Amino acid sequence: MNTIKEKQTAASGYGQEVSVVISGCGKGDARMVFDVLRAAFTTDRASADVPQDLAGRRPTAWAVTVDVTEARVVSGVVALDAPVSVDVQGGYWAVERLRRSLAHAFDVQVVGTVSGDQEEEVRLRLRSRSGDRPEGHGPEAGQ
Repeated sequence: MNTIKEKQTAASGYGQEVSVVISGCGKGDARMVFDVLRAAFTTDRASADVPQDLAGRRPTAWAVTVDVTEARVVSGVVALDAPVSVDVQGGYWAVERLRRSLAHAFDVQVVGTVSGDQEEEVRLRLRSRSGDRPEGHGPEAGQ
């Protein structure tokens, strides 16, 4: 059920795109997050456009732009090897819609926010949902 504000935002075409930057993880986990985003929304990344490691010791970040106009529910087990940092930036309605969609696939923790007049930036920490990790997979493995 959409609120009046959501309907007005969707109808105006304003604030429906969210910039997403994935970091603090390996390319396999980045791909899992991209796959979930692509399954839930329209993105500017084709399914063949997979994250790659770059040579060197610098941290790697992967970016995608997501159109949250039409959301699809993501179902199924999505296991990550380790927590993933995701920075999202866009209109308040769009960022919240993206966060709620990610929560269907991952445990989502809001780590920090920076609010602007019409947009916000939110840092999320994604983890495999409790009970969704295959045995021997994830941060608890071997403990």
